[in-house]
Amino acid sequence: MAVNVSVVKHGTENSMSLIRRFTKRMQGAGIVRKVKGMRYKLRSQSKNRRKTSALVRVEKHAKKTEMEKLGLLEARPERPRR
Repeated sequence: MAVNVSVVKHGTENSMSLIRRFTKRMQGAGIVRKVKGMRYKLRSQSKNRRKTSALVRVEKHAKKTEMEKLGLLEARPERPRR
């Protein structure tokens, strides 16, 4: 992300218009949008964490099917496929 945005103050230009021009150039270069997008980026889960959560999901599914077969849990109707 090495985008250089620079503005130079013109003769009688006040500082507010200089700041306004700078922010417009920043938005035009896409820097503001890129930084806001990276702000809440979550890091990816580790391989071990993914395996553990997959095992938990498999165990929950097996337990639920077992309870449905025993009649302890009401079976949910299957959703139609697309």
